[in-house]
Amino acid sequence: MVIVAYDDAQILDVACPSGALESANLYGAAPPYAIELASISGRGSRSSSGIVLAGGRRLAAVTGQIDTLLVVGGPGSRTAMFDERILTQVRRLASRSRRIASVCTGTFVLAGAGLLDGRRVTTHWGYGNILTKVFPSIAVDLAPLYIQDGNVYTSAGATSALDLTLALIEDDHGPTLARNVARELVTYLHRPANQAQISMFLSAPPPGDRLVRDLLGHIAAHLVEDLGTSALAARAGVSTRHLTRLFATHLGTTPARAVRAVRTEAAAHLARSSELSLAAIARRCGLRSAETLRQAFLDHYGVTGDRIRRMPDMPQPLDPRQDHSSRT
Repeated sequence: MVIVAYDDAQILDVACPSGALESANLYGAAPPYAIELASISGRGSRSSSGIVLAGGRRLAAVTGQIDTLLVVGGPGSRTAMFDERILTQVRRLASRSRRIASVCTGTFVLAGAGLLDGRRVTTHWGYGNILTKVFPSIAVDLAPLYIQDGNVYTSAGATSALDLTLALIEDDHGPTLARNVARELVTYLHRPANQAQISMFLSAPPPGDRLVRDLLGHIAAHLVEDLGTSALAARAGVSTRHLTRLFATHLGTTPARAVRAVRTEAAAHLARSSELSLAAIARRCGLRSAETLRQAFLDHYGVTGDRIRRMPDMPQPLDPRQDHSSRT
């Protein structure tokens, strides 16, 4: 695994893949992953947080066949996508790689190198319009966490790098090893590619409405607590009427439905990534009983919990504006 970095790269884009691969090695990946950081100078690079990623190799000095070439994102991608020194090396190394991947705005660097023409790709949800304008020959889809098009993988922002890397580990070594790595890193195994970048967990009200944003974070972190409209309004210091109006304006739903959606999505992830009983999952997510959870799954996804566990991919939420009376 060769990770391509540059000045002002996002440190999470480097740490998530390298950390997951390190854990895979500890759990017996055979053959093990050899992880190399490469940059133009070979003397390391300064991340966007100011932490210097020391060591690594010069891109020009990387020779031989490569299993996976991964280009990271970050503010520095705005320069890297036009830096012919970097683009030339990325093109050269891509021709020697079994698969090519990018994290977040690393997609811009792959695009600048001409490696994404005609492909379906994703990137961080906040930069899709720019990617489309600068590289009109690329089909940009901002819905998934990551996309595979042939041997090219592109992923969304920062922590989606972990989801992508877990998927690569599963492809290479099977689901058992990927599950062990996910447990080691205390994360879900793994958010599937088609999991929306922006779900109820990540709903993004306008930046000016800090109250709604803060309450969504509180809801996701305190699933088993009292999350009734009155309790949420008291926490926010507003009336229940005003809170209901804010949720309708910024999320298009009521506080109660938003809470239920967050609990249901959390339960669906646990159902797919753990062996807990549905009753235990219901209790952990504040849904009280297996029957309540079953109904929540039917209302939100149109399928039961047992079926969610058997499905190859995460189901998508139903459109509440349509009739779903034939749900099974």
